[in-house]
Amino acid sequence: MTKTNYTLVTEFILLGLVDTLELESILFSLFFLIYTLTLSGNVGMILLIRTDSRLHTPMYFFLANLSFVDICCSSNITPKMLVDLLSEEKTISFAGCFLQMYFFIALATTECLLFGLMAYDRYVAICNPLLYPLVMSRTVCLKMAAGAFTAGLLNSMVDTSYISSLPFCSSNVIHHFFCDTPPLFKLSCSDTSLNESIFSTFAGVNIVGTLLVILTSYTYILFCIFRMHSGEVRHKALSTCASHLTAIILFYSTAIYTYLRPSSSYSLDQDKVASVFYTVVIPMLNPLIYSLRNKEVKKALWNLVTKKGIPSFL
Repeated sequence: MTKTNYTLVTEFILLGLVDTLELESILFSLFFLIYTLTLSGNVGMILLIRTDSRLHTPMYFFLANLSFVDICCSSNITPKMLVDLLSEEKTISFAGCFLQMYFFIALATTECLLFGLMAYDRYVAICNPLLYPLVMSRTVCLKMAAGAFTAGLLNSMVDTSYISSLPFCSSNVIHHFFCDTPPLFKLSCSDTSLNESIFSTFAGVNIVGTLLVILTSYTYILFCIFRMHSGEVRHKALSTCASHLTAIILFYSTAIYTYLRPSSSYSLDQDKVASVFYTVVIPMLNPLIYSLRNKEVKKALWNLVTKKGIPSFL
């Protein structure tokens, strides 16, 4: 029986998005601006929800958790990418690579679950308003949010453990700007078909499962909205749901494209563009989406700007 000798990989090289100095300088400025807007927008959303008592509802509780996840997700990827755009050596240690992967999978899973919980929250609020205070009590919301974060961490622990145990050949060049699963599968010396199937199954259960909850919730919501007699109430319900659906479409379309299509159709260059969208751009867009079409958020922001909301914060 012959044994195959593998070169021990202690670090990886991230090729990044581009390979020309001029484009790297432009991208650094662009992504630095996006990251700054991401932090300020999401931190601002959390503080706004914290300071205004009218936003102390389950919907905004989950929105604050979503903002926290977006901050963590962006901070897990973008700072390293910015450093690499200014560096000649774009290396990351073996442990650092899989630590980055661990938090990315955990946060992405948690975000999916939060979207599902937010859809369920809207279903109860619109279709069962009398039961809403009981069904979506503070204790229940805290347990739901804790369950989403716990499920994300456990799911990521399973995924990261079996991917990191794969043997890697002498090539340690990752054709990506962060440690994502598809390019790492391509670096492995062994047959990864089973590992890819396991990963796709976990990702599919998470994405498709939460998407079914969202679609079911909004199907019932639409029926309830069309049965409403008040045009003002109907418009308010549709406006609130529109923000949530916009964020869902942006997130799930890129996630499904990247992780649920056949591995034979993977294109690393196209995956990089999709990855930039859901790791860098979407965390910046979410607070804008939820604030621009939301009268309650805009009113709370106006009160804070005019210093009516500052005393409650202090």
